[in-house]
Amino acid sequence: MDDNQRRDEGMAQRRKVLGDEWVDKSIKNRNAFNTEFQDLITRYAWGDIWTRPHFDHRTRRVLVIGTMVALGQWDEFRLHVRAALAEGGFTPDDIKEILLQQAIYCGVPAANHAIKEANAIIAELGLLKS
Repeated sequence: MDDNQRRDEGMAQRRKVLGDEWVDKSIKNRNAFNTEFQDLITRYAWGDIWTRPHFDHRTRRVLVIGTMVALGQWDEFRLHVRAALAEGGFTPDDIKEILLQQAIYCGVPAANHAIKEANAIIAELGLLKS
């Protein structure tokens, strides 16, 4: 696969996982400083990794959300939680189960913060139950 094919397939995956609204916003915010980075992640993260056949998107989403908790990368965590709920067919209970698992392996402080962040997204999307 050449770079153009990888970019096209990556953009299709990126849209499928994150949604058109997010990707369109990201493209609109490209500039001379960040364009090459955006191209890099589209070709490699989305075009090479997310298109691999071994794991389905659901499994990849679980891995990414868990990894973002472990690394404390809260912007990416919020992005992927929102996308999992809005685009990926995840429920709040799915996110809760990921975070309970991560509490054991990443620590309670990381999971505590993740619960706070995820709770805000769930409420924002109107998915919060009493």
